[in-house]
Amino acid sequence: MSPTEILIIMFGGLSLFLLAGLPVAFVLGGLSVLFTVVFWDSSALVVLVLQMFDTMHSEALLGIPLYIFMAMLLQRSDIIRDLYNAMELWFGRVRGGLAIGTVVICLVMAAMTGVVGAAVTAMGILALPEMLKRGYDPRLATGTICASGTLGILIPPSVLTIVYSVTAQVSIGKMLIAGIVPGLLLGLLYIGYILVIGYLRPEMIPDREDIRPSSWGQKFAALKTLILPSMIIIMVLGSIFFGVATPTEAAAVGVLGAAIAALLRGNLNRGMLYDCAVGTLKTTGMILWITLGAKAYVAIFTGLGGADTLFQLLEGLDANPYVVLALMMLILIFLGTVLDEIGIILLTVPVFLPVVQFYGFDQIWFGVLFALTIQMGYISPPFGYTLFYIKGTLPKDISMGTVYRGILPFFLLQIAGLLVCVALPDLITWLPELMR
Repeated sequence: MSPTEILIIMFGGLSLFLLAGLPVAFVLGGLSVLFTVVFWDSSALVVLVLQMFDTMHSEALLGIPLYIFMAMLLQRSDIIRDLYNAMELWFGRVRGGLAIGTVVICLVMAAMTGVVGAAVTAMGILALPEMLKRGYDPRLATGTICASGTLGILIPPSVLTIVYSVTAQVSIGKMLIAGIVPGLLLGLLYIGYILVIGYLRPEMIPDREDIRPSSWGQKFAALKTLILPSMIIIMVLGSIFFGVATPTEAAAVGVLGAAIAALLRGNLNRGMLYDCAVGTLKTTGMILWITLGAKAYVAIFTGLGGADTLFQLLEGLDANPYVVLALMMLILIFLGTVLDEIGIILLTVPVFLPVVQFYGFDQIWFGVLFALTIQMGYISPPFGYTLFYIKGTLPKDISMGTVYRGILPFFLLQIAGLLVCVALPDLITWLPELMR
């Protein structure tokens, strides 16, 4: 069979089994073995074994369980609840203040944990009931939580960024730092949208005059809740930016900071540590199984000539480089609706990277665009991950259709943020260039 026919069969088979709802890791691993035996040779199965050993020897991947463990500790230390109470004091009387406070808290959580599920679930439990009680339109409330929760994909420490960096073989530290400005840009776009909606469509955000105003003393006293999160953010991001520690070492520093924070809050005990360790083990195991399956699939895909064929097809288009870039982004958005984000990175980066290098695009810049596109997939119906995270926190009278309509404006804002980063690449690259 020709490489083109093999490419079609491999992509078609993968899409078919994923749409059938089978586990990603076992679909990738099973198809890798099947295609190796059918289209190549059974002796080539050693390639799969070598890919697995190469993955297990990757020191850079050690940061993943550490960052997940840090997120688990922070999630159980009640810091997020205190942050929400502080934001309520500061923004409670502003039209749209609770939604703005939710965006700010998600920015802080992203810089502490980098885990999307933690932010969306926490805000679904804490912020959603308060916003609904105060008359916020359910579409705006759910859309704000879903979109703001995905900021952890961009703002470090991000597990997805580490996986991308290891796969693309670029500096993990520079990739982590490069996501800060785009993440803040999206946060500002969300806040601007909430303010505009509050002015143009006040029925979506009722003005609550009955809320008791807080004194400046109460407001400034509430800011003490920012001390521990700020220390953790400085410990992790500061050590990476100033070259004091590698990203993996910074993850260990972050775990120490999270443990100290939990200890000061009186929540650190043997039971909590056990639950956090088990949760970390489950999440890390899931990521590594997907990593192994995807590595094997990409190795066979490349070995059978699929990557070369795809590259030749793109090269033969003779199109403007930005048209090719747009095509790659559209493919990623589509995959984000049906495929796990770790699987998307491990499957597409080895295929897209030669194209990126051919057109002379900066790999750090492309990596952030990649993350932005993955972020869009997180809120894309019907299978966006944040939609499932928030589903468990919804009241019975709010349907998933309401959530789908609510995330649409924020999806458009993410497209706007993506276009800004494409048009102004210095927004992404200037901060990594300042690193030591």
